Amino acid sequence: MALDLAYRLRALTTENLNLKLLSLAFALVLYGWVHGSQEAQRSVLLGVVALTPPENSNHELVTAIPAQIRVTVRGAKSTLDDLHADDIGSVQIDLRSGNTTRVTFEPSMIPIPPGLKIEQIDPPAVDLTWEDRIQRDVPVEVGIVGTPASGFVVKGTPTSEPATVRARGPKSEVMVVQRARADAFDVTGLTAGKYTRQLAIERPAGRLAYDVPSVAATVEIGREEVERPFTRVPVALLGHAGAKAQPPEVDVRLSCPPEVVRALRPEQIVPRVQVASSADHGSDVISVQLSVDQCEVHLTPPAVIVRW
Repeated sequence: MALDLAYRLRALTTENLNLKLLSLAFALVLYGWVHGSQEAQRSVLLGVVALTPPENSNHELVTAIPAQIRVTVRGAKSTLDDLHADDIGSVQIDLRSGNTTRVTFEPSMIPIPPGLKIEQIDPPAVDLTWEDRIQRDVPVEVGIVGTPASGFVVKGTPTSEPATVRARGPKSEVMVVQRARADAFDVTGLTAGKYTRQLAIERPAGRLAYDVPSVAATVEIGREEVERPFTRVPVALLGHAGAKAQPPEVDVRLSCPPEVVRALRPEQIVPRVQVASSADHGSDVISVQLSVDQCEVHLTPPAVIVRW
């Protein structure tokens, strides 16, 4: 009984074997054709390339063009499976006239394989805004980072050559820019002297552009100074015994290195007026003289009326 069952099973699998294999092949081909010909849809992202007006144009596009658009395609599934964005390429739009106010993405702009149909484009269109392109000179700002060597400070504000740069772009952006910022000048460890370095200008925001990429910035480093005032200091009159000054006292303000200021004593501050006339009587306006080593002297008033 078991042998009879085995014989029948072997007969079922081997009888007309070629015909059975041919039938299986036809079935697979028919399955593939039926499923391959079924319609489906698929979305692909395509890059957008915009041809804008040349640099010497007086118009500037201020609307952001989308970098990509989404295209939904319908067709045979087998064809869609082989569809790739690289095979289609980018969508090109021509804006070189400078007056296009709306771009509509049409199916005719997208070269898809035969048998496929574009169902949807997202976004379908873009509204464009244009502005006059202008230029304006703006001052350069140079910042400071770091600290000079001990006992030294940055004198004044950094300068640059050129002192201004020309900003060019849409009118709405050019008119609001206040200054062009250069990279910060590092003064770490510097001692007395003038230092010049080439510093890059920071890339402006938006669609602005500067006419130069960098400037030569200069910083002056000097000795640290502090101020010390001396008020109502009597004026010493020299050269004429009977001379008198009006006013008889002046205010003195000294700018000196800290160690010099700390060592100063009030009796060392002696403003002087030298009377050059030998006449018995007369008057003159004479400058007050005062010199203190390593100090900058400021006198108020700088001259007095002397009578003799």
